[in-house]
Amino acid sequence: MDKELIHHFIIEALKEDVGDGDHTSLSTIPADTVGKAKLLVKDEGILAGVELAVEIFKIVDAGLKVNLFLNDGAVVKPKDVAFEVEGSSQSILIAERLVLNCMQRMSGIATKTRQIVDLLKDTGTKVLDTRKTTPGLRYLEKWAVRIGGGVNHRFGLYDMILIKDNHVDYAGGIRQAIERANQYLIDNDKKLAIEIEVRNLDELNQVLQTGHVNRILLDNFNYADLRQAVNIIQGRFITEASGGITIDNIREYAECGVDYISVGALTHSVKSLDLSLKAI
Repeated sequence: MDKELIHHFIIEALKEDVGDGDHTSLSTIPADTVGKAKLLVKDEGILAGVELAVEIFKIVDAGLKVNLFLNDGAVVKPKDVAFEVEGSSQSILIAERLVLNCMQRMSGIATKTRQIVDLLKDTGTKVLDTRKTTPGLRYLEKWAVRIGGGVNHRFGLYDMILIKDNHVDYAGGIRQAIERANQYLIDNDKKLAIEIEVRNLDELNQVLQTGHVNRILLDNFNYADLRQAVNIIQGRFITEASGGITIDNIREYAECGVDYISVGALTHSVKSLDLSLKAI
């Protein structure tokens, strides 16, 4: 966990929610009231965000005490209790919604990821996330993918060169895009992996003739072409497949022999896990 980044996120999220005060709690609950609450699971899935929740409680009120019963990555079912928190009732209520919003979304992502990881078992293929994330929540969402057993792709535009179809078209071709990317790294003394997307076998052959990349993204290939592409590449480059891949066909794509399959749906269209923070 990147504590500096996480603490910044928590502080900004609390500013957004609390403003100049939780006036409902301030007006109804005496300041010295002490209470206790439990994180109740109301769904089946993979728990994620527990470590984050602990940090949220600490920042809201260092006097809050959290007793953990389940950790990130735990398989959960309805009526499971992940943890209990006790201390100032006003502080618990300030933290409640931020804890739930983060944990429900992170647990939904971890659950979806684990489902796909299980489908890919014994294929040798790993599932990757993408940049199709919620602005401001990317770190949390990619963290949840790791908790679910998936692998993070690049975090942003700055930590990898990924030449996609639009880059190729604007650059004037595959060879030009690859050559310029490599020259850019030399000119700017940067060491970044280069990945390039190809849309068909002809473009793949152009990449193989040019070389100087680390990974090839095979986009919207059918099974036969994907299998052929993997055979042509022969392990010389890391392979990744994407496009048109769903829960129903991801196993078949994996069996074509690719190293990775990237799935935007891990983060852009998941169902949050149903969790609740209940006073006890």
